[in-house]
Amino acid sequence: MRTILRAILAASLLTVGLAPAALADEPKAAEAKIDLPAFPTDASVKQVTHVAGKALNYTATVGSLPVRDEKGKKIAEVVFTAYVLDGPRDPKRPVTFAFNGGPGAASVYLNLGAIGPKRVQFGAQGDAPSDPAVLVDNPGTWLDFTDMVFIDPVGTGFSRSLVDMEETKKRFFGIDADINYLSRIVYDWLLKNGRMASPKYVSGESYGGYRGPRITYTLQTKLGVGVNGMILVSPYLEPPLDLSPDLSPMAWVSTLPSMAASNYERQGKALSPALMAEVEAYARGEYVTDLLKGRRDPAAVARLVDKVTAYTGLDRNFVQLSGGRIDSRAYLRELYRKEGKIGSWYDSNVTQDDPFPWSAYGRRGDPILDAIIAPTTSAIVDFTTRVVGWKVEGRYNALSEEVGRNWEKGVELTSASEDLRQAVAADPKMKVLIVHGYDDLSCPYFISRLVIDQMAMSGDPNRVRLALYPGGHMFYSRPDSQTAFRQDVKGLFGAP
Repeated sequence: MRTILRAILAASLLTVGLAPAALADEPKAAEAKIDLPAFPTDASVKQVTHVAGKALNYTATVGSLPVRDEKGKKIAEVVFTAYVLDGPRDPKRPVTFAFNGGPGAASVYLNLGAIGPKRVQFGAQGDAPSDPAVLVDNPGTWLDFTDMVFIDPVGTGFSRSLVDMEETKKRFFGIDADINYLSRIVYDWLLKNGRMASPKYVSGESYGGYRGPRITYTLQTKLGVGVNGMILVSPYLEPPLDLSPDLSPMAWVSTLPSMAASNYERQGKALSPALMAEVEAYARGEYVTDLLKGRRDPAAVARLVDKVTAYTGLDRNFVQLSGGRIDSRAYLRELYRKEGKIGSWYDSNVTQDDPFPWSAYGRRGDPILDAIIAPTTSAIVDFTTRVVGWKVEGRYNALSEEVGRNWEKGVELTSASEDLRQAVAADPKMKVLIVHGYDDLSCPYFISRLVIDQMAMSGDPNRVRLALYPGGHMFYSRPDSQTAFRQDVKGLFGAP
């Protein structure tokens, strides 16, 4: 399965009761089984950032919200980082809730990479773990048109469970349990901060893009919170497209356009929808037909080999041996084998030296995953503890192996596109922007294209839109792509 969950495992990476957050804890003795130092009270600091020629004064707050069971006992603490623009409260000013994925990833990647007011460089060719973890103004921030709340699920960042592992897996490391308690965290933050009447948006990256539609639909239909829009970044929407690769063509169809985009970029071509139109038409047309004809039709196999070789830039003999069915991991291994390098699953044109170039199989960690943990962790821990002054004890988990290892089995069989359809149908005014990098093989953009094309749509037919940018899973590491992304999001918000 080409999922971000698999990547975390390879990189070795319930329903919670909706009792009111204001309920008192049960006696302290009931919680003494988990011996952890208490979290500090919420802490805030005044800051300024600059974007589009304007100085933005804002308050950054780091704090936690409790998760309680059916009896009101506190069973977890979820840490958030919020950025709220200073000045008189505008009731029309939106607030956006942001989640990363994994499952097992903290929200630091969207926060300090894509949309927060400050950023640290990571995710591009040449970035290294030892690069300075220095925060600078983020030209791609959304702060000029929305406040933002970044939420770290239990087991990520500093967020923590207060129950044993078996109960933790049941309450927090389950597919539906995850959606239920995180939806309640959104509700509780709105209630605590008096923002129930504000316009509300949900954003998620990767598995966070799986969370986005499901949290939105839960807020709409169970918690009574309307959502004005979703921004799904490199989302993991429709994993069943990966199933039965020996019979179904969809596993190969979904990744071929991204492989072609990577090849075009290596040739120096500027990626655009017009350039990609031909391979997309082939992938959903002649390619599907010839794949289904199979090896009993030699002419179909020959056509596959010719076309796939041309689109991917791979050696023709390798494509012949693969029958025109190119596994994304095998693609990365073969693409750079002669150079002694290995490409990233998240951006196939980001490479590093392969320490085992003569191995029969890839033994190297992913170039991007290996390089992003150190700068993001150092930057967010320094920001949280020194700059904001939230003096917490404990390890920060930017990408938690424990969460990935203990996550409920079966996530590769579930889909978020059903909740996306239902959430969009439930609110004909809600807008959705789905964005991808062309070169991403972990969550290929073509899956989202196929999902959108099958959706029934009332109201404005363009209120669910796909936007594509040069780059990979974290396309925002490229300045031009981040600029284009910001402009598309401003359009969704109706910001000037």
